[in-house]
Amino acid sequence: MNSIQNPSILFQPYKQVPLSLSNRMVMAPMTRNRAVDHNTPNALMATYYGQRSSAGLIITEGASPSPNGLGYPRIPGLFNSNHVNAWKLITKAVHDKGGKIVVQLMHGGRVAHIANLPMGAKVLGPTNETLPGEMYTDALGMQQHTPPQAMTLTDIKHAIEEYALSCQLAMEAGFDGVELHAANGYLIEQFLNANVNQRTDEYGGNANHRNRFALDIIKASIAAIGNNHVGIRVSPYGVFNSTGAFEGVDQQYTDLVKECSNLKLMYLHLLDHSAMGGPEVPASLKQTLHEHFKGSLILTGGFDRQTAESALAQNKADLIGFGKPFISNPDLVERYKANAALNPTDKNTFYS
Repeated sequence: MNSIQNPSILFQPYKQVPLSLSNRMVMAPMTRNRAVDHNTPNALMATYYGQRSSAGLIITEGASPSPNGLGYPRIPGLFNSNHVNAWKLITKAVHDKGGKIVVQLMHGGRVAHIANLPMGAKVLGPTNETLPGEMYTDALGMQQHTPPQAMTLTDIKHAIEEYALSCQLAMEAGFDGVELHAANGYLIEQFLNANVNQRTDEYGGNANHRNRFALDIIKASIAAIGNNHVGIRVSPYGVFNSTGAFEGVDQQYTDLVKECSNLKLMYLHLLDHSAMGGPEVPASLKQTLHEHFKGSLILTGGFDRQTAESALAQNKADLIGFGKPFISNPDLVERYKANAALNPTDKNTFYS
């Protein structure tokens, strides 16, 4: 491997309050389905994240803040003391190697099957409309999604409280912060998206009401751990889990991001699914959101070293997220620095 004499902007330290990172490469969150014992993180996960500590920032796979949010099999939780103690092994593994790590809080909402949930948990959504399609369960194999219960105002209040508690537990576990997953068709985006949210109360019916659930969770999270420790991930124009663009989507997300900026969140994480075959987030919307968010912007979606360098050089983002390459290349930062070849990805190992 031949080292680059003049490290590029991608590998330069990034220091903008509250972030202080060794480089501008972010390991994006990727579901791995490895929490086999009561959705509790384990030693395999500690090894996995510790091996990737040279990333400027690691964002973990989605961890549910609620038993109701564990829609997929074997995804980790963060809502009890056992989870906290297990996550401590992971944050220590990363911090011991000089890395930074935040936990992504992901509530599946209606993206769920009851067989994947612990006893007593329930499948919830903005309405009782069932998500089309199937999902895998360990107990029954592929199954149609379970019809959700439409969340009452009491359910909504309880979910918001669960997020706030999970934020507190994240800090107890040693994380450097949390990322609220408001993308990919999970619970927060189910409220944001007009194709899914057909409510007519204060949490639906117009753009401001659809934004309310996300903003209430953000405010509760800030009250719990402070704005310097709270980031958010969004994916306007994403189509995962029957979302998709809708009339007024640009203005709604602009209004949401303005509020996030006013609340001085740690960062805004903008995901573009076009590299995976989804619609592209228009360049004009990316620019608008960047202009209105006064903190750090992470862009994720099909980047390699060259395109990442270009985006940073053109001030399209402050940090760049990389997903799949980190699975097969725990030393991705070092390989990019040396212009070395990457190990190919093996999809058969993604979810195990």
